[in-house]
Amino acid sequence: MKLSWCVASAADLALLAEWNHQLIHDEGHHNPMTVAELAERMKQWLQGEYRAVIFSDAAPVAYALFKPDAGLIHLRQLFVRRDRRRSEIGRRSFEILRDEIWPPGVRLTVEVFCQNHSGVDFWRSVGYRDYCLTLEIMPP
Repeated sequence: MKLSWCVASAADLALLAEWNHQLIHDEGHHNPMTVAELAERMKQWLQGEYRAVIFSDAAPVAYALFKPDAGLIHLRQLFVRRDRRRSEIGRRSFEILRDEIWPPGVRLTVEVFCQNHSGVDFWRSVGYRDYCLTLEIMPP
């Protein structure tokens, strides 16, 4: 599978926010933000410490949002368009991140919700190992 990539810019905020909104829904996250609010948050992140990459074949199909730090890359989001899932795009996008974008020899972290079984399985399949578990009690 041939994927190209580019660093996301302010021109990509609408797409990234819409995909982020879908990701929140797909993961079962509690975040109530609107697409407009997510666009503003993404803008602040990209002006700060986060970097985003958009992956494309004939059209944009996925994005990754990550924060590089000394000796660490924290992958905050990896999203593949719903109509292109289960086609190796997620795996290939991760390979590109690891082999072409991120520096070698750094620790890689990602968070995934426990109830997101397919997400947990995916991250384990590309080499991540369990590190910690966050527990919560939601207010009534």
